[in-house]
Amino acid sequence: MSEVIEKGKLAKKASYQIGICTTKEKNDALAKIAEGLRKNEKAILAANQLDIQSGKEKGLSPSILDRVELTEERITDIADAILQVIDLTDPIGEVMETIEKDNGLEIDNTRVPIGVVGMIYEARPNVTVDAAALAVKTGNAIILRGSSSAIHSNLAIVKIIHEALANSAVVPDAVQLIEDTSRETASELFRLNDYLDVLIPRGGKTLIDTVVRESRVPVIETGAGNCHVYIDDSAKPDMAKAITLNAKLQRPSVCNAIESLLIQSDWFDQYGEEVISALIEKGVTVYGDTPVVDKVPLVQEAANTDWGTEYLDLKISVKIVEDVYEAIDHINTYGTKHSEAIITETADHASIFKQKVDATTVYHNASTRFTDGFEFGFGAEIGISTQKLHARGPMGLKALTSNKFIVSGDGQIRE
Repeated sequence: MSEVIEKGKLAKKASYQIGICTTKEKNDALAKIAEGLRKNEKAILAANQLDIQSGKEKGLSPSILDRVELTEERITDIADAILQVIDLTDPIGEVMETIEKDNGLEIDNTRVPIGVVGMIYEARPNVTVDAAALAVKTGNAIILRGSSSAIHSNLAIVKIIHEALANSAVVPDAVQLIEDTSRETASELFRLNDYLDVLIPRGGKTLIDTVVRESRVPVIETGAGNCHVYIDDSAKPDMAKAITLNAKLQRPSVCNAIESLLIQSDWFDQYGEEVISALIEKGVTVYGDTPVVDKVPLVQEAANTDWGTEYLDLKISVKIVEDVYEAIDHINTYGTKHSEAIITETADHASIFKQKVDATTVYHNASTRFTDGFEFGFGAEIGISTQKLHARGPMGLKALTSNKFIVSGDGQIRE
């Protein structure tokens, strides 16, 4: 029996046990996980250094290494996120709607766990904890399949999670890690319909496209982040510059960092060189269209492929547009429906942008870096869904629930 099938069976069995755990039992289990992560910080960091060293030897890019790397501060943040999940209302058992029929039947539409959730993801060992914590809180079992770039970190983290769950009412089998990171195990997950209820990919465009294309298990698509800032003609120069720099530089390797900057032509003539020069001074390679190249030294000519590229690095494409309508057309053509921002003092332009841009999250005069489960008050997130069915945007607890109709009667029969 393969590792994937064996752990699928264990997760399926565990899903029935964790699905009936009380909120207190689940919260106690989460508290033990958070405590275990804090107590075993040194072991996690030692394992993580093995991944970092291996990544350097393999020539992984600095942006990927940044996503793999754990620090004392990041481990503290991960543990704190679990505590936030504990504080959140448990959605399981919530009656979303009650229908009372004339014949006396009472029908309650109730939130229930999905069952077994599969996560396939790249780098970012924090996802291991976030996904496990959200699954436990919602009474789901979870099968985790990370990438080889973070395997030592993931093994160390899941060991700590299992030790914590062994001292709780939640069975350790509710959290499974596929240790074989080969392509074959990924393909097996795609076909694990007997045990998986949903599969969530989290990573780069290639991974996500592969899962969406090949999986026979229902997929929640978490899209890549080709995000934009559009600077409108009435934008305040200092605000536009600050938001652009933050959205690109605060952490370039994550999906809500911007990859493209659109600037209205009149605004560009007055202030554009200053903003672009500031990016270059911070080490950003800028790919621009002809007007940008002509005006700003050190800008490289953009290729058509640059408009749709998720760099996840200190790179950005810059295009000059005539108005908000051209900006919207460009974003809807090349964007990935993730996070998009307009900087403007014109209320009508902001309203048009918010209505017509097709994205999970649209910002007015704010950085795209806030598209995050933690920032949205979800404690953690299992991903950012860019599709339109079931869940969209940062996915917290409710995104990991389904519904069940519970019908109560006193002997009714249908005539």
